[in-house]
Amino acid sequence: MTAKTRIAVGLSGGIDSSVAAHLLLKQGFDVVGITMQIWDGSLPLKDIGMSACYGPGEGRDIAAAKEHAERLGIPYHVIPLSSEFRKEVLDYFKQEYLAGRTPNPCVRCNASLKFGLMIERARKSGIQFDRFATGHYARTMYDVATSRFLLLKGVDPGKDQSYFLSRLSQDQLQMVMFPLGEKTKDEVRKLADEYGWKHLVEKPESQNFIEAKDYSVLFKETPVSTGPILDMQGNKLGEHRGIIHYTIGQRKGVGITGQEKPMFVVRIDTCRNAVIVGPKEELMRKELKAVNLNWIAFDETPKEPLKIKARIRQQHKEAPAEIIPNASGGTPTVMVKFDEPQMAITPGQIVVFYDSDTVLGSGVIELPT
Repeated sequence: MTAKTRIAVGLSGGIDSSVAAHLLLKQGFDVVGITMQIWDGSLPLKDIGMSACYGPGEGRDIAAAKEHAERLGIPYHVIPLSSEFRKEVLDYFKQEYLAGRTPNPCVRCNASLKFGLMIERARKSGIQFDRFATGHYARTMYDVATSRFLLLKGVDPGKDQSYFLSRLSQDQLQMVMFPLGEKTKDEVRKLADEYGWKHLVEKPESQNFIEAKDYSVLFKETPVSTGPILDMQGNKLGEHRGIIHYTIGQRKGVGITGQEKPMFVVRIDTCRNAVIVGPKEELMRKELKAVNLNWIAFDETPKEPLKIKARIRQQHKEAPAEIIPNASGGTPTVMVKFDEPQMAITPGQIVVFYDSDTVLGSGVIELPT
């Protein structure tokens, strides 16, 4: 790349993307800011001042991103993607929950929209750029030996976001840049403070998928039936409000009292419209099945078992495991067998495979039958 390289930066109005854009400018690159607009007002969400990806507060974030672009002296464009977000993320999210699975909307959005349709739509609208950058805490590199672009963890273990980027393709990875990948969050805050951006240092970070306290608003037009809460022996302990309100590992809000041990959601049985609960030990499993695989370090599913570390959700510390490919033919899947039992392995979530700091690939979790 040269100073003439033009880089589009995904601006959110927050500290990370703002500092990323500034760092690229300091390096001499030609920078343009872009933001995807996804809120369409179709859901009865109130502006409660919460920082979230989807909701009426989006207008504030776009205004903040525009203001920051003006401060940096760079062009700024808003890319409308509300109908695409509804189809690719909201509809997918609802279908998964109704099927008794717990999806990760951020992983889906990154691969389909932020690093996909937003870039495509921006170029079609006439915005010229060579590379795309975001404020994610992750890194990339090109592996000459395999001729593949690799995804690596960010150096700050507390902020590493490689999990959320594990569904990116080779085409996407070859053009992305993560200017914050080599920095810690504290270093980014210090830089923002030095630049005089105290308002960004103090601004709350977006932690929510939608601007609401729970996801029930997404199902307002979908009939949701109550049903039994059962223990592991099939005894009825209570009545649930609808399976959309429950996920594996949940304890709070289940509504079961008077038991000898704390009770957790262990399984969601959509055939019986039942929520199965049990003590903590029933949540421990040593294996899972991974489907819909996305390999980054390899061009295909490994033919032989492979020792790796696996992370079953963003806040999970990856654990030693072995991936064993399915030898029965058809669409490739793998079994993931952990050295030690893991708590609350959840269907629909993403499992990411690591070799030290390198993301080997990822898959969607299913429980073995």
